[in-house]
Amino acid sequence: MNKDIATPHHTKTILDKFKFTFKKSLGQNFLVDQNILKKIVGVAGVTHDSGVIEIGPGIGALTEQLAKQAQKVVAFEIDQRLIPILNETLENYENVKVIHSDVLEADVHHVIKEEFENVQDLMVVANLPYYVTTPIIMKLLTEQLPIRGIVVMIQKEVAERMAAQPGTKDYGSLSIAVQYYAQPKTEVKVPKTVFVPQPNVDSSVISLTLRQTPPVEVIDEEFFFTLVRASFAQRRKTLLNNLQNNLFTKSEKPLIEKILDDVEIDGIRRGESLSIEEFARLSNALLSLRK
Repeated sequence: MNKDIATPHHTKTILDKFKFTFKKSLGQNFLVDQNILKKIVGVAGVTHDSGVIEIGPGIGALTEQLAKQAQKVVAFEIDQRLIPILNETLENYENVKVIHSDVLEADVHHVIKEEFENVQDLMVVANLPYYVTTPIIMKLLTEQLPIRGIVVMIQKEVAERMAAQPGTKDYGSLSIAVQYYAQPKTEVKVPKTVFVPQPNVDSSVISLTLRQTPPVEVIDEEFFFTLVRASFAQRRKTLLNNLQNNLFTKSEKPLIEKILDDVEIDGIRRGESLSIEEFARLSNALLSLRK
């Protein structure tokens, strides 16, 4: 097959040939726009020296564009029914390997070691299913993989939350979690009309450039993220209320107030107004109280 996969007609031909039906539970929406696929590969900066990990290749539309540019592509596909389709659509690309596996359960470190031994530049590039976007991205960010970054197409609202700044309605615990590990940038807006089947929402391509070190120093990462989540538990409540309701007890209120005072953060502020630096400062100061 030398025709590009990602056209509406060609996608339909492939799906009809294999009598493929979409599984709603797997969030399957296949992209049928060449230009957007090429933009994704461009944003990722994929060259002949690059290795690429793809998640959810579908029928291989993005995989094909990546294979044309990269040294090697390894794609994780959870749906057994797509494996024979991928074997056919990608048969001309010897630099592609498809692994039938759920990436959330996979040992990605091991796969990298096995498949990308001599590759210096490694990227994750994917059109992610909406329903597992956050768990997949957090796994990739927290496992300290030897990758340069992540370029993914995800639901537009989720991309906005990941890149959001303090004081905006989209800013929350997800923004801080992502920005602790990476520098997010929304790259391309993608209308819902370029997918088969058409989803209910628009998408965005977001790039996450991994940081060598976090932007703040925290004594205890687990406690830092627990504090952040507690601070956003009820968005309309003040920081002080959220802390005493979700992390400490009412009897500890005077101590919390004193620590807030020490780190010069007003307890009547809301979580969404605090920068990642302020959360780090507060986390380090409150840690002794928690212990």
